[in-house]
Amino acid sequence: MIGEQALKQEYTVAKKKSAKPMLWISMISMVMFFAGLTSAYVISMKRDDWVSFDLPEAFYISTLLIVLSSITLFLSQRFLKQDKRQLSLIMILVTLILGIGFIWQQYVGFNQLKSVGLFFTGPESTVSTSFIIGITFMHVLHLFAGVIVLLVVIYNHFKYKYKSDDMLGFELGAIFWHFVDLLWIYLFFFFYFIR
Repeated sequence: MIGEQALKQEYTVAKKKSAKPMLWISMISMVMFFAGLTSAYVISMKRDDWVSFDLPEAFYISTLLIVLSSITLFLSQRFLKQDKRQLSLIMILVTLILGIGFIWQQYVGFNQLKSVGLFFTGPESTVSTSFIIGITFMHVLHLFAGVIVLLVVIYNHFKYKYKSDDMLGFELGAIFWHFVDLLWIYLFFFFYFIR
């Protein structure tokens, strides 16, 4: 019985030690994926049928929302470390709302592109619009994963699974959320400066 308990404890310690490195490896693979997509974008700019366009206004709003969401998540984590659970919970719920707002603004941005005649597919589509919408859509998929992570963190927060001295799940969720935020900021500035 004692041996079984010791094995479970060893397994838990090993699992905690490997969690962050595994997350970093997955994030590195995502960076490589988006680096490949943006590299293909740059190479495709040399095409004769390349169309230059301005970013939709909604992308500016979504960028502001995603930056604010990182700030509120940072505050949530800080409050939790100080054992201010109620403030922490409020801040993580605000983070979720801002994340959903980001996704909504991305949808609005896609519609703004369509309203000026820039389509992802079909006879009216161009290589440039297919790239920007495709890359942005892939990021939105990653953000959906981030929203799911936030929902898990919120659920665990309600269940009192995080304490000021045991926040691994919260920290993993925060690292992923901040990563997705930074990824969007990179994409936004990439599209802003490279058209």
